[in-house]
Amino acid sequence: MTELEIIFWHWWIFAIVILTMELLAPAFFFIWIALSGFIVGAVLFIFPSINLEAQLFLFALLSIASIFLWRYFRINYQPESDQPLLNKRSAQFIGRIFPLYEAIENRRGKIKVDDSIWTVQGQDSPLESKVEVIAVKGMILKVKLVDED
Repeated sequence: MTELEIIFWHWWIFAIVILTMELLAPAFFFIWIALSGFIVGAVLFIFPSINLEAQLFLFALLSIASIFLWRYFRINYQPESDQPLLNKRSAQFIGRIFPLYEAIENRRGKIKVDDSIWTVQGQDSPLESKVEVIAVKGMILKVKLVDED
C-alpha cells in the first residue's frame, strides 16, 4: 500500500477551503483553523520531509492553541465602547423618569417609552404618576415613585 503524500500546497488549499467556510458562516472560529493550516503548509514548505502524523499533530495543536488564545483575548481584552448600552435598550432607561401609562396595581403597571409600552414593577401608584427606572430584570423595569414637589 502506498503512503499518502501531502505537499505544502495541500495544506494551503485546505486553509482556503476553511476560510471559505468562515465567509459562509461568520463566527470568527474557522479563521483560526485556517491559520493553522497555512502555518502547517509553511512548515512543510521549509521542512518537506515531515511525515503525515507529525503534520496532523501540529495542525491539531495549532488549531486548539489558537482557538483558546482567541477566546482568552476576546474575553479579557474587549475594547472600550463610547456607547456601552447601545444594544441594551432596557438598560438605557435606568435613571430616566416617565409618567405611568397604566396605574401600578398589585406591583405591576406600564409606562410608554417613545413608541413602546414597557411593563414596570414597583409600589402601587395612580395613573400619570411619575416613576424613575431604577433597575431592569429581563423585560420588566423596576421603578420607584418620584416625589412631585
